[in-house]
Amino acid sequence: MTQLTTAPRTEIDADLLQELVGQAVGDFGAVLNASLVVIGDRLGLYRALADLGSSTSAELATATGTTERNVREWLSAQAAAGYVSYDGRSDGLDRWSLSPEQVEAFTNADSPAFVAGGFQVVTGAAKGDELVTEAFRTGRGLGWHEHHHDLFAGTERFFRPGYAASLVSEWLPALPGVPERLAEGGLVADVGCGYGASTVLMARAFPRSTFVGFDYHESSITAARSAAAAGGVVANTTFEVAPAGSFPGTGYDLVCFFDCLHDMGDPVGALRHTRAALAADGVVLLVEPRAGDTVADNLNPVGRLFYAASTLICTPASQSQPVGRALGAQAGVARLTGVAREAGFGRVREAASTPFNLVLELRP
Repeated sequence: MTQLTTAPRTEIDADLLQELVGQAVGDFGAVLNASLVVIGDRLGLYRALADLGSSTSAELATATGTTERNVREWLSAQAAAGYVSYDGRSDGLDRWSLSPEQVEAFTNADSPAFVAGGFQVVTGAAKGDELVTEAFRTGRGLGWHEHHHDLFAGTERFFRPGYAASLVSEWLPALPGVPERLAEGGLVADVGCGYGASTVLMARAFPRSTFVGFDYHESSITAARSAAAAGGVVANTTFEVAPAGSFPGTGYDLVCFFDCLHDMGDPVGALRHTRAALAADGVVLLVEPRAGDTVADNLNPVGRLFYAASTLICTPASQSQPVGRALGAQAGVARLTGVAREAGFGRVREAASTPFNLVLELRP
């Protein structure tokens, strides 16, 4: 057992206190600007400013059908946050623009650098703070379906660009034999598919294979069906409302869990059912948030984000379901491996990774 050797301080260090307060002030601004990013995204302010180039607040308001005074204040706040560029005054008027980097981050929804979806997740999750407070008191949790709808849409927008960048080009090729099988025509289940972004990406890349997306959340399945139609993959893709622990079908060549296993009340039960549903040589692709195996490993900006999301979303979601294992979004390879082995998987391997993702291969 690790022993704590440093005695706790009892006197206030004025410099450390000032530093802590300064950090909090920065966080106040960050939290408030998160809502402003979502507002700007909804109103098309970033896209219009990118198209217009250097503009006044009146020009941007006219282009977007909004009120100049509100737009001017929004631009000032966004410039202070570094999300919009202030170009100075010309002819007595303030002018604003977006740098190429700001255009990429705030308007290119297909870029791995796109951040508007992440801000939508943050503000959507924050809307449930009173319900999460009660979940702390009761331990009964808070179901995914009980959150604000912005969380569902934001999650798809936040994760899809990363999946688009890595899923077909890196993660599937890291599983020996899987791309070849899918090219020939395999059967794939995407469990906890949400809005179906990962399912549609795979179905587009492997038109000879059949893909089935499962999620217990009916409105997400409705959105996934629309995504399949928009993506032109209806012929080889279906979506069904079903829980992870009892989704239908057998003989799956590949079963995928994208950033969802840790949200499940009974991840062992879900994987045990998956093992029974696999073909004899089937494979599980398990993608989870990047994390070390100890709290100390995760005390960094990525860990800060994922621990916060886990406190508001993932842990209560698991607690709201039977078993309530509550792995959390920073489970790490060791705990995930333990869950997989408990479910009967004999081979667990870290197949790939990104700064935000762990990619595990599970075989019986």
